[in-house]
Amino acid sequence: MLENINFVLCGAILPFLLMLVGIYFLFKLKFFFILHPIRTIREVFSNKSGASSLFVALSGTLGVGNIVGVASAIIAGGAGAVFWMLFSAFVAMGVKYVEVFLAIKHRQVGENGYFGGSFFYIRDGLFEKFKINAMPLAIIFAVLCILNSLSTGNLVQVSTVFSSFNFARVLPSLLFSALVLIAILSGGKGISRVCSFLIPILTISYIIISLYIICSKIELVPDILRDIFKEAFSPRSAVSGFLGYGIMSAMRYGTTRGLLSNEAGCGTSPCAHAQSPNDAHAQGCFGVLEVFIDTTLLCTLTALVILLHADVCENAMELVLNAFSSSLGVWGKYFIFASCLLFAFATVICQYFYGKSSLEFISRKKFLSILYSVIFILISFISPFISLGVMWQISDLIIAIMAIFNLAFLVILWE
Repeated sequence: MLENINFVLCGAILPFLLMLVGIYFLFKLKFFFILHPIRTIREVFSNKSGASSLFVALSGTLGVGNIVGVASAIIAGGAGAVFWMLFSAFVAMGVKYVEVFLAIKHRQVGENGYFGGSFFYIRDGLFEKFKINAMPLAIIFAVLCILNSLSTGNLVQVSTVFSSFNFARVLPSLLFSALVLIAILSGGKGISRVCSFLIPILTISYIIISLYIICSKIELVPDILRDIFKEAFSPRSAVSGFLGYGIMSAMRYGTTRGLLSNEAGCGTSPCAHAQSPNDAHAQGCFGVLEVFIDTTLLCTLTALVILLHADVCENAMELVLNAFSSSLGVWGKYFIFASCLLFAFATVICQYFYGKSSLEFISRKKFLSILYSVIFILISFISPFISLGVMWQISDLIIAIMAIFNLAFLVILWE
């Protein structure tokens, strides 16, 4: 049942909706970040005050989606899924700019600085434009953000990291959840400091190692690129209807795993970007950079390493481990485990911040905040012992619903 729902939402509705809305915003924005990349980059580096919010936003997106999510997309949709992942990222850059821009426009000012999120521009933007009470819609979206933080942002991240390692998981799980607890007790500024420290180191290390592996078999890259483009448009099972199951699978898993990776259009990262003191345009450029780093760069590197070095198997984590260990030996497995663990840690604490911000939008009662924190930590602890099969389906469903709602709001609210 859930698989059938996801096939319709993620395999038919979401890819086309994301492409249509993304292309629409590319024209509305006059392709400025594509036609004027130097000016866009200059805008980013001349506003360093937005870097911390960028690192927090990247923490929410750089996780197992960049590594295991790419592998699962290739397993389910073939090499062609990589093309649709990159294409969705290309059109999603404009979407990310718009949602960040609106988040800055409708952010609030509190005792500890700026705060905001997608639920604020849903509530305030719809009221300003149509004079309607949009609070119920904003609350529904905030609830979806909370569910996403508990599932995709927590359970899926942690469970995936531990899924392919045969050792006792009680102590590692206890240590991981304890570190999460320490990080979230430090508050928003503490989470920002942790993310600002971890993300640059992890990202640079992952890029260097991946490039080393790719360069070791650079002569095979043209063939791999040819396979990616060929399979993206080659229906392997045309008898299944639609336009061919091969194309639909590639589009579905490429798009949804791309969304899982960069979260463009999902409405989650505006919580992080809204904290920046930058103006809306400058922070919107940071949002474009976020998508580029997350999907165009890191997901591409992961996909090339996998397609160059490993036969496709059924377990995504094993596929990644086989790909990296084929060139680096046992150290490749250690590197991937450490990368996934630290990326997951950064993602989990960032998603906690997203979930708590969403909860505080609904109610600032302290006991609800404590209850959410307790549930979040408990999920972190039990995640290594939960099978991921149905959780990927639930994550896809939540992300698809969030994206469909948020994309509609973005189109309505953009001038």
